[in-house]
Amino acid sequence: MKYRINPKNGDKLSILGLGAMRLPKDEKEAEDLVLRAIEKGINYFDTAYIYPGSEVMLGSILERNKKRSEVKIATKIHPAYVKKYEDLDKYLDKQLERLKTDYIDYYFIHSLTDANVWARLSALGIEKWINEKKQRGIIRNLGFSYHGGRDEFVKIIDSYDWEFCMIYYNYMDENNQAGRNGLMYATSKGIPLMVMGPLRGGMLVNNLPGSALSAFSEAYIKRSPSEWALRWLWNHPEILCVLSGMSSAQMLEDNVAIASDAEAENFSAEDFAVLEKAKQALIKTIKVPCTGCNYCMPCPMGVDIPTCLSCYNNSATQRHMLAVSQYAMQTAFKTKPQIASLCNGCGKCEKICPQHIKISHELKNTAAALEKFYFKPFIFFARRFMRL
Repeated sequence: MKYRINPKNGDKLSILGLGAMRLPKDEKEAEDLVLRAIEKGINYFDTAYIYPGSEVMLGSILERNKKRSEVKIATKIHPAYVKKYEDLDKYLDKQLERLKTDYIDYYFIHSLTDANVWARLSALGIEKWINEKKQRGIIRNLGFSYHGGRDEFVKIIDSYDWEFCMIYYNYMDENNQAGRNGLMYATSKGIPLMVMGPLRGGMLVNNLPGSALSAFSEAYIKRSPSEWALRWLWNHPEILCVLSGMSSAQMLEDNVAIASDAEAENFSAEDFAVLEKAKQALIKTIKVPCTGCNYCMPCPMGVDIPTCLSCYNNSATQRHMLAVSQYAMQTAFKTKPQIASLCNGCGKCEKICPQHIKISHELKNTAAALEKFYFKPFIFFARRFMRL
C-alpha cells in the first residue's frame, strides 16, 4: 500500500480509502472485509450519519477487534439535520456512540453545495462549536464533501479555514462539478483533497462500449478499465486519498494491488493517449457532448448549464430516481435553484459554446427527463426542511 502525507497535520494516509456505505449486510462478511483491508494497509474508513447501519457496523467491528487506534475514521453530518445549535451535539454524540469512539479524525459537513448553507450554519454558531470540539480533541479535522458547480465550490473554499475537502472526480468528470479547476484551487489554498466517485458509480467499468474497451485492450500495457481510472487519479499529487465503496473481497484485493505501486506524476504521453481515446469513445455514447468547459456561464436566468447537462447525461446510465435525486442535490438545493426549467431560450450560451450544442433544446430535454410532475413539490418541501 502506498501512503501520502496530509500536509495539514502530518497524517500518513493510505491512498486507497474504504467507503463503508457499501459494506456487506452480513456482519461476518463485513468484518472479514474491514479486517482484511486493515491487514492490507488501508487506514482511512469513510462513513456518514445517513448511511443506513454503516456507522454502527464499522464501530462494532473496530471495537471488537481493538483496531480503532490503527485507522482514521471519517464521518459526516448533513446540514439539513442541523436546525439549531443544540442539534450539533445531538448528532455528534449519536455518531460517537454508533462508532464506539470518543473522537472523529475527519468530520465532514456532508454535501455542502451552497456557500449560503455554510453561512446559515455559521449564524447558528457552528464555528464556535467546532473550536470547542477541537480543543477537547473530539473532532480532529473539519472539512466538507461537495456535489455542485465550480463557482460555489470556490466560494465555500474561501468561506472558512478548512482542513480538507472531498470532491467527485474521475477522468470523465475532469471538468464537471468542482473539476480540475476546483481541485487546483483547493490545492493553492493548502487544502488536502479526498476523491469520491473514482469509477463514476461503476460506469467506467461496467457496460463500456466496444470502442472504449478496444482502447484499453489495444494499449501498450495490459490494465483493466478500473486500473486505468484509479491510476489516472493517483497520478495527481494533489489527491490525498481515493475512496472506493468496496463490498467484496475480490474488489478489495484488486484495488489494493493497484494501490501498491501507483505513483504520482507517473503517467506517460502514451498513458494519457489511451485514456483520451477511451474517453472520446464514451462521450460518443452520451446524450449531450458537453465537456464542462463553462464557456456558457454565467446564465442570465441562473441555470447551472454544465451541471444540468452532466446530470442529463448521467440519467441515461442510472436508475431514474437516483438520477433525479442527484440532479436535485446538484442544482435545486441551492439558495437560488439552478435547474434546467429556468431556461428562457435566450440563446446567449449557444453563441459561445465550443461544441456548438443546442443548449436551450437540451435543457428542455433535461427538464422533461428529470423534472417530472413530482419534482417541484418535492423540492419545495425539501428546501423548507433544509431551510434554504
